[in-house]
Amino acid sequence: MSVLAIGLSHRTAPVALLERVSVTGDALVKLLHDVQRDPCVAEAMVVSTCNRVEVYVTVDRFHAAVTSISNLLGVHSGVPVDELTPHLYVHYEERAVEHLFSMVCGLDSMVVGEGQILGQVRQALKLAQRQGTVGATLNDLVQQALRVGKRAHHETGIDKAGASLVTAGLALAGEPAGKRALVIGAGSMSSLAAATLARAGVTDIVVANRTYERGARLAESVGGRAVHFSSVADELASADVVIACTGAGRHLITPDMLSRPAFLLDLALPHDIDPSVRSVPGITLVDLETIQESGIGSREGDAVQAVRALVAEELRAYLDAERAAKVTPTVVALRSKAADVVEAELGRLRMRLPGLDERARDEVAMTVQRVVDKLLHEPTVRVKQLATCPGGDHYAEALRELFDLDPKMPEAVREVEL
Repeated sequence: MSVLAIGLSHRTAPVALLERVSVTGDALVKLLHDVQRDPCVAEAMVVSTCNRVEVYVTVDRFHAAVTSISNLLGVHSGVPVDELTPHLYVHYEERAVEHLFSMVCGLDSMVVGEGQILGQVRQALKLAQRQGTVGATLNDLVQQALRVGKRAHHETGIDKAGASLVTAGLALAGEPAGKRALVIGAGSMSSLAAATLARAGVTDIVVANRTYERGARLAESVGGRAVHFSSVADELASADVVIACTGAGRHLITPDMLSRPAFLLDLALPHDIDPSVRSVPGITLVDLETIQESGIGSREGDAVQAVRALVAEELRAYLDAERAAKVTPTVVALRSKAADVVEAELGRLRMRLPGLDERARDEVAMTVQRVVDKLLHEPTVRVKQLATCPGGDHYAEALRELFDLDPKMPEAVREVEL
C-alpha cells in the first residue's frame, strides 16, 4: 500500500470554490467513510479547513484511486468533476509525505508558519481514528508529521514569518498613521494586516470581505468598520492604503478601478491585484515578489529555508525507516525458517543418539544456534542497511528467492506486528 494525497487549497482554487468543496460535521464523516469504502483504498483521512480540502489515503492502485476520490469530492461538493479537476493537486508516495510535512509546518498556509494547521491536522486524525478509517500506516505517518510540525515551530522562527511578511510589506508604505486603509479579506493574513495597521496608529480601517459577518468581526477587533464586498470599488476612491489577501484566484483590483494615488499591498497567491496597476500614475504596488527582492523580508525567508531544511531531514529519516521496516518481515521470516531447520535437525539428533545426556544435548543445541545466528547476522544487518537505498526492496526479494521463503510468510509477520 502507498500513500496518496489529493486536494485543493488557496494556492490552486478560488475562495468561492473552496467554500463549496469544504465539508464539516456529518458531511465530513460521510465523505471519510465513502472514501474508505472504495475498493482501492485501505485507510483514509480528510483535512478540511477554510483554506484547503485534502484527502489522504493508502492505496494499491494509483490511477483508479485518483479517479474515484476526485469523483467523490465532486459528488459531495456538488461541483462537477470537470470543473473541480483543474484545481486539484495529486501527491504520491514520497511527494505525499513531503507535502504533509511541509503543510503541517505551515509552509503551505496562506499565513506562512501559522500554527493553527497543527491543530486542524490533529483533529482530522482524531476523527479518522474514532471512525476507524485509519490504520498503522496513516496513523504513524500523521503522528510523525505532527512531531515535525512541533519541531519546526520550536526550533525556527517560522511562527513569526507571516507577521514579518505583513510588516515588511507595510514598511515600504512609509508612515501609515493618519491614513485611511482598506483591507480586502478577513482571513489570517488579513487579520495580521489589520492588527499591524492598528498598532501603527491607523484609526480609519475599512474591512471588505465576501462574508460580511466575518469582515464585521475583524473590523470590530481593530476599531474599524465593515462594508460589503460589492463596495470595494467605491471604497478604493478614498483609500490611501489597500491590503488584499483573499485567495480569490482572480484580479479583484484592476487599473480602471483606481482614480487617486494609493499604496497597494498584495499578499495573495494567485494575485488579487492586477500587476498592470503599476502603470497608473501615483499608484505603488507591492507584492510578495517585491518584498522578497527588497530584502526587508529576509527574516521570513531565513525561517522558511530553515523549515525546508528540517522537512528534508525528517523526510529522509522517515523514508529510510519505512524502507527498513519493509525488509523486517522478510528478515523475521528468514530467521523463523532457520529456527525450524535447527529444531528439526536437533530432533533428528535426539532420535539417533537417544543416550545423549541432557547437558550434552543443550550444549549441542546452543552451538548450532550460535552458528546459525552468526551466519545470518551479517546478511540481515546488510539487507536492512541496503533497504534505505533506492531500489532497496530488491534485496528483500533476493533473500526470499535465495532461501525459498514462502512469499506469504513476510506478510503474515507484518500483520502480527500491526
